Amino acid sequence: MGGDFAPQAVVEGVFEALEAFSDLTVLLVGQPEKIKPFLKRRRAKRLEIVPASQVVAMDEAPIGALRSKPDSSIRKAFDLVKSGEAQAVVSAGNSGAVVATGLFVLGRLAGVSRPAIATVLPTVKENAVLIDAGANVDCKPHHLLQFAHMGAVFAREILSRSDPKVGLLSIGEEGGKGNTLVKRTHKLLSSSALNYVGNIEGRDIYRGEVDVIVCDGFVGNVCLKLSEGLAEALMAMMLEEVRCKRSARLGFILARNALGSFKRRIDWRERGGAPLLGVEGVVIIGHGRSDARAIRNAIRTACDFVQQEVVSRLKEALAQLPSPSSVVSER
Repeated sequence: MGGDFAPQAVVEGVFEALEAFSDLTVLLVGQPEKIKPFLKRRRAKRLEIVPASQVVAMDEAPIGALRSKPDSSIRKAFDLVKSGEAQAVVSAGNSGAVVATGLFVLGRLAGVSRPAIATVLPTVKENAVLIDAGANVDCKPHHLLQFAHMGAVFAREILSRSDPKVGLLSIGEEGGKGNTLVKRTHKLLSSSALNYVGNIEGRDIYRGEVDVIVCDGFVGNVCLKLSEGLAEALMAMMLEEVRCKRSARLGFILARNALGSFKRRIDWRERGGAPLLGVEGVVIIGHGRSDARAIRNAIRTACDFVQQEVVSRLKEALAQLPSPSSVVSER
């Protein structure tokens, strides 16, 4: 029920996923009277509607919604995972409500103070993961240390990096650069078992020199939204040039296949959604603007996380970390 184009886009994306993945079963959680009109003339195999009478609005306060709407589609979806009836939650709804409900219903993994959103970014080499992309706007150094470890597991299990390189996003490459949070986090990462390569600047994100980019959720979300806006603006400017110049139209025709590949490479819809790492279950948060293609790919990501047993891998990695109370470098 969540997202700018729900429930139609969600239903269409689900059918695309069901067609693509033969071992998939989907539980559509929401208001049946609003969902069923989009099921007409479709073969609804491996699909079930789970009624939920309430919907969390996109602009609703997460904690307030959690308390006042016990029968919301978001809450019911997490209850299905908690009970073992489902293996993952995919939502394009209110991301704050998804994070809050995930914490309340599923709980944190041992060793995690705060869960974090990990998003995949394209680079000139291979994809990299940015963590945190918006779950925590105010952080302490040990939070970022945990983010780094969770991001490294993500890079190993999903991006197939044997020894992921970890970088800390700052305003300079030198260890003494940055605010207090960054300086203290740099010290923690330097003494960790991670393959930490030091600070990186914003211009380095897309060079592909690191596999994991660590930052707090405020900075990460700004980076993510800036990247999405820049990609869309570049494509729009390119198309405008093509429309205005005859020679550019010829070049566009000749390079059409390459440009199409480039567009798919930078399109956030191709990745579908970002996992919420650090909770006791697989949670994929989709963009509020998700269309059918984005929903399909978010479901694909959820399937990958289940099959790769990423949550178990996270538990193993986090079990090796010192408890937050033993970390004194942040004081």
